[in-house]
Amino acid sequence: MSNKLAIQYSTDVRAAQAAKQAVVALESTVISHGLPYPQNLELAQDMEAVIRDAGAVPATSAVIDGKLRLGLNADELERLASEKDLRKISVRDFGAAVAQRASGGTTVAGTLIMAERAGVQVFATGGIGGVHQGSGKDISTDLLQLSRSPVIVVCAGAKAILDLPATIEYLETMGVPVVGFQTDEFPAFYSRESGLSVSARAEKPEEIAHIAKSQWSLGIHSAILVGNPPPAEVALPAEEINTHIEMALKEAEEQGIHGQAVTPFLLARVSELSDGESLKTNLALLKNNASLAAKTAVAMQASGNQVHL
Repeated sequence: MSNKLAIQYSTDVRAAQAAKQAVVALESTVISHGLPYPQNLELAQDMEAVIRDAGAVPATSAVIDGKLRLGLNADELERLASEKDLRKISVRDFGAAVAQRASGGTTVAGTLIMAERAGVQVFATGGIGGVHQGSGKDISTDLLQLSRSPVIVVCAGAKAILDLPATIEYLETMGVPVVGFQTDEFPAFYSRESGLSVSARAEKPEEIAHIAKSQWSLGIHSAILVGNPPPAEVALPAEEINTHIEMALKEAEEQGIHGQAVTPFLLARVSELSDGESLKTNLALLKNNASLAAKTAVAMQASGNQVHL
């Protein structure tokens, strides 16, 4: 694929790039597919506000009427949050979406490739995709793209509905550094601990920026995956949430739910089973990740740590 991916930028994002300001990319399937309306719209607005408050410019990615967009206006955010039958767009889906003038939210992998081509080096999300439980044959494209795109990705780990040990092993196989932010363990999305070790630890956003610069300056072009635990006040006990996840997984299998439909179903069902507690955690960790990503992007700019590959 050409490095000149045809991306349209919002006025804010274009101005920030011209002025060499910190920019943070945001994926949009959490808006189009991950959360119910109006919580999804409120979250999108809140995440953008958190990023601005930290001194960076938000760049929410999406495909709107076949156009790749980085930075959305209020009407476009509303459309992603409320419109039905939007596509879930990963790397494989861009060509069809552009040719058919479709609209949809971009996944972690889809946003990664857009951020890379746009020169945006920091990206915030909730949880990455990974290896699904079961046969091990269902593996998210997120993992492969993380091995290809030199972008700092701030997350709360992989989605807890996944096979976390297998996901960590896959990341190791693909050479993706996993940095724990003020933790030695890979976060388990809803929970702060998973029992799985990270490959490095960072105490401050500036340290994350330094790790990224050092890795990329060696010509190693993978993402830097930052595991940021959910805030302690909203984190859920692993044993409690795992019981709900096991039940949701069983129901998905019984109902024959597969492919891209699995994750939205499981997240919604776990929220129901936890009486909405998992949704509260999800919303809080997303804003927490946006804050850390913005501080990291500002640190990259302030220290001259932008690396051009």
